[in-house]
Order: sequence, then structure tokens, then C-alpha cells
Amino acid sequence: MLRELRIKDFTIIDDLSISFQPGLNVLSGETGAGKSIIIDALGVLLGDKASQDFIRAGSSEARIEATFDPSSSPLLSDIGVDGSECLILRRVTGKGRGRAYINDTPVSITSISTIGSELVDIHGQHEHQGLLRKEGHLALVDAFGRLSEETYSLQKMFGEVSALRSKVLEIKEKARERALRIDFLKFQINEIDAASLGECEKQAVEEERAILLNASRLREFAEAAYGILYESEGSAAEKLSKAAANVRDMARIDRNAEEGLSLLESALPLVEDASSAVRRLRDTYEVDPARLADLDDRLELIKKLEKKYGDGIEGILRHRVGAMTELQDLEQAEEQGDEFEKKLSSMESSLAALADELSRKRKTASGLMSKLVVQELRELGFQKADFRVDMKKRSEVGPTGMDELEFLFSANPGEPPKPLSKVASGGELSRIMLALKCLEIGKREVSGQKDKRGADHRTSAGTLIFDEVDAGIGGVTAQHVGNRLHLLAEKYQVLCITHLPQIAALADCHLRVEKVLSDEEVRVRVEYLEGEKRREELARMLGGKVTDRSLKHAEEMLGIDK
Repeated sequence: MLRELRIKDFTIIDDLSISFQPGLNVLSGETGAGKSIIIDALGVLLGDKASQDFIRAGSSEARIEATFDPSSSPLLSDIGVDGSECLILRRVTGKGRGRAYINDTPVSITSISTIGSELVDIHGQHEHQGLLRKEGHLALVDAFGRLSEETYSLQKMFGEVSALRSKVLEIKEKARERALRIDFLKFQINEIDAASLGECEKQAVEEERAILLNASRLREFAEAAYGILYESEGSAAEKLSKAAANVRDMARIDRNAEEGLSLLESALPLVEDASSAVRRLRDTYEVDPARLADLDDRLELIKKLEKKYGDGIEGILRHRVGAMTELQDLEQAEEQGDEFEKKLSSMESSLAALADELSRKRKTASGLMSKLVVQELRELGFQKADFRVDMKKRSEVGPTGMDELEFLFSANPGEPPKPLSKVASGGELSRIMLALKCLEIGKREVSGQKDKRGADHRTSAGTLIFDEVDAGIGGVTAQHVGNRLHLLAEKYQVLCITHLPQIAALADCHLRVEKVLSDEEVRVRVEYLEGEKRREELARMLGGKVTDRSLKHAEEMLGIDK
């Protein structure tokens, strides 16, 4: 429960303290007196976005403080706030910056906002206009039916299906490009494979080609070498044989010559082997134009492949490895495309099933909601009103499912229900919104478990604020609305800004907001009314002026058994 609110240097408010009581607290006053500014300040305190425009001219910061009963919020106990009271402070400085505190402990604005939603429910004066947009009707039904887990699961799956659908579409759009690339890579691989390249083949081809190009000269060199070594008169072999014979004769007399003889005898076979090797090479040096042409063609092919795929045979073969890897990836992408399509089909079926199940639950919730809203409207003076939720299905599933919902309303018997935007007046919208809020509050009174997003279905906030929920109504209707607010005040602390004496007369605590003007400044003042002052305020609200007749009427209203 909100016990006290202090506002300092907030817009036109310089320094204002307001005490609130259990039950129905009514704030009345002339239009523009600052009633809604008080509610705006409370909203900023509890996490609404702040702006430097909120700071009173000539001040460096705005301060809003509120004292609450900690029992109103289980979250306060979670963060260690115990005791008889909880003091929340928010300072707004230049550029909308500032700090927030709970019992002098700094806290984040996010924490303030979370805790604030447990402490206070604020229903703004323009909120009922949202009923004219059918886009918001679906969210109201989902909230009523406690379908947050189902809607979250559907939204999540819809996102996954959309992402997969985009992937499949991308794969299909690139199918032609991928097919061309696959053909190109296969051509390159086949061209390299057809060449049957050896790792050192280029060097071998170049060496063999060089030999064939110089075959005549090589044969001449071999002939000359062979002659010197073995064939010609006075060849190396012949001279070595003679030298060995002479040293052999020496060894018969001088054993010291045996070492030289051994070396000569070892050299002679080597010279013979060398001559044989030269002779064999000589016999291979034949001019072969056909073979030379083949080698030229082979070398030309290797150079051609090098230009296309890389330097040297190693570069060509390395390119083939890369081409094969890319080809395998592209062929796998085609296979993945088929798998993605199968997966997409399966997920679309699951999404459709989830949407159908959600539609079924929405239909159940819509039926119950329609029935309960009609009951609430009867409490608010619509004895013959009809309220229905018109539910239609789209052909395709969207992020919210496949349902389109719209609230239909008829205030008079015999008139078929029509869209709110076409038939409801401002006063009727106000009462419909109040009925919906009463249902919402009633649903939240039952504790639940956390949904998949971590939202905690706790009991309703201890304080309910209605900012001119009575807009556009009067007379008997205002009396019905007042009675409904008074019933709510039996369970909750209710703060209501009103211009209607029928509602103000039912207050447990009546506060009048006044704007005081002077030559230098404007101030907002709040006065607790009782006795004669309250009677005069009701008289003013009845007729705009305080007269004997309006005073008498006010007395009659205050004499109503509440």
C-alpha cells in the first residue's frame, strides 16, 4: 500500500507531500490543477522513462519519494527489504539521468520497474482508447487466458521456421549458380586428372628433351671418351695394363711396390666399367624427332595447366585438392537443401498444430471472457449490453498464430454487436476498460508458476490507480462506476482521479488538488477534505458553483450508505 508520496521540483510542483489511506482515495480538482502530474510523477518513480523536461524551471534535479508497506511486494523481501516501511527515491537530473534508491540502497531502474509493477497498477486516462485498435484485442485475450507460455512458444517456433524458410529459399535461389560452379569444378578436376601428372614429371620431361635436342653432340662426346678410355690405340686401359705389368715386375724384386700394384689393378676394372658405361650412353644418343615432339607437347600441356591452376605440378595438384573440397561442399549443400526442406515441412506442420492448439485455447478464453465482461458491465450499469469476441482464422500462421480477434459490443437489446470502434462512445469505452481491468486484476489474484520467459504470475499490486477512468460518463452510470471502484477498494488501495461527484462521494479519503498562481510562480497544493470542505467540493463538482441547492445535493450524496 502507498502510504505517502513526496514530489519536489517536478514540472510545476515545487514541494508537495500527500498521505494516502486504505480503501478508495479520490483526487478531485479543476481541469489542469495538476492531478495527472501527480500520477506521472509516481509513474516516473516506479520506472517510467524520465526526461530533463520534468525538472522544474530553475532547479537542478527533480526528486520523487514514496513510502510503501513492504508486504505489498514479495520482491522487496527477495532483495532484503524487511521492516515496517519501504522508502523508494528517484532523482532526475540533467538529460534525464539520475539515480534510484530503496531504503537508501542504490538500485537499477530495471529493478525499480519490476518492483513497481508489484506495488502499483496505473491505468492511464487514455488507455481505454487502445480498445479502438483491434490489434491489441488479441493480447488482452491472451493475457486473460494466461496463454503467455503458448504464445511465447509459438513466436519462438515461428522465428525458427522463418529462419529455416529463408535458408531454403536462399538455397533454391542459388541452385543455378551452384550447378554452374559444380560443372566448372568437375571440368577442372577432370582436366587435371586426364593429364595424369607425376609429381616430378616436368623436370624429367625437360631433362629428356634437353638430351634429345643435343643427341648428336652427346654422341660425339661419348665416342671420344670411349676411344680415350678403351678403344683407341694407346687408350687409358691399355696404358694402365702396361703400367701394372711393369710394377708387377718391380714387386717381384721390391715388396714395397706391391701397394702401387694393388692400386693399379683396382683402377683397371674401373676404367673398363667407365668405358662400358660411356659406350652404353653412346648407343642411346639417337636423334628421335617423334619422341621430341611428344615431349614438346607434354611440356606445353604442363605449362598450360600451370597458367590456369598454379606454378609447377605441385601447384596444379594443390588446386585440384581445393577444387575437390569445394565440389564436395557444394554437393553436400544440395543434399542439405533436401534435408532442410524436409525439416521445414516437419516444422511447419508442428507450427500449424501449435497454432491450432492456441486457437482452441483462445476460443475457450474468448467465450469465458465475453461472459465475464458482460457480468462486469452489468455491475457498471449496462443491464442489457452484449460483449463478444469475434474470432477469425487467417490462411497462414503468423508470429501470433493464425487468429484475428476483435471485440464486438452492443449497448442496447435487439442491436447486433458491432466493432467497438464503430459503436462505443467515450463513456462506454471507459466502462468496458474498467470491466476488463477488473477481470485482469481478478485473474492475477491467483498465483501461478513462471512461464518460459521467466514471468512470474504473482498476486495483483496492492495499489490500483485509475486516472479519469470515468471520462465521458455521468448520472446513474457514474454511480455504477463508483460502486465498482468502491468494491475494488475493499481488497485494494484504490487511487482515482475523477471529476464526478458520484464517485468522489464514495471515497474513504478525498483529496483536492489546486493550482495556486502568483505573479512569480505557480504551485500545486493538495488538501485532505472532510466535513464542510468535502461537502463544498462535492457541491462544486455537481454544479460548477457552490449554491444552497448543490450543497443540499452534496449532503444527500454523502448520506448514502456506503
